[in-house]
Amino acid sequence: LRLLDFSAPEIIAEDLVNGFLLLEDFGDATFTNLLKDGADEEPLYALAIDVLIALHALKASTVAPDWLPPYDDERLRSEAALLLDWFMPAHGLEVTPKARSAFERIWLDLFAHVHQGPRTLVLRDYHVDNLMHLAGRLGIEACGLLDFQDALAGHPAYDLMSLLQDARRDIAPSLQARMLDRYFYALNIHGPARTEYERAYAILAAQRHAKVIGIFTRLDRRDGKRVYLKHIGRVWRLLEQALTHPALSDMAAWTNTHIPAAKRQAP
Repeated sequence: LRLLDFSAPEIIAEDLVNGFLLLEDFGDATFTNLLKDGADEEPLYALAIDVLIALHALKASTVAPDWLPPYDDERLRSEAALLLDWFMPAHGLEVTPKARSAFERIWLDLFAHVHQGPRTLVLRDYHVDNLMHLAGRLGIEACGLLDFQDALAGHPAYDLMSLLQDARRDIAPSLQARMLDRYFYALNIHGPARTEYERAYAILAAQRHAKVIGIFTRLDRRDGKRVYLKHIGRVWRLLEQALTHPALSDMAAWTNTHIPAAKRQAP
């Protein structure tokens, strides 16, 4: 990221044997903190979008080299299955082998559409908690990037969706629409290309929201971190929204069959 002129923290020194890094300190001005203090959303989200525009404009061979692991079927499937493994049992909902098999088959069919699309570096947790405003830097370099250690090679829609469909805060549909238009206009994505991109966006949104609902339930049940439960209602709304896309009709039907609307809340 640093070689490509993005603002990732500089590694000043390292001791891999003992597990220590001395990192550049970006301060405390996360986008989350700035928003809590009353900062205007528009320029912060525009800056975050412009970082993705710059990243996704680069050749795949530059940003997603062969040594970078792919965001493949197995990773995507196992993440989505966290909904079955943690959320459903927490609500006393049975997951039969037949139901699990159907769930996984539907996802694999959906992921095939995603893999047909473009390929880039996917940071995987791209949202306001992990973005920082760096005073004294210009353009996209003013956006400090954190929490990218699990990055993979995958579809560019993932980070865009992660930013605009945040599990931890509500984002007005009008702001989402303006940011999507900004992104698509800058990268000259129009017509059928935008339609295909929006299909991948919806598929990855549903996959991520299913994963996050499972993870937040696990953080409560396994780790005793109940604070995450307050977000599950929001993430369910986002998942239901994603499932309205025509490409996701089979997954919507599976969800309606196996997870009653009354159960779509924190356990």
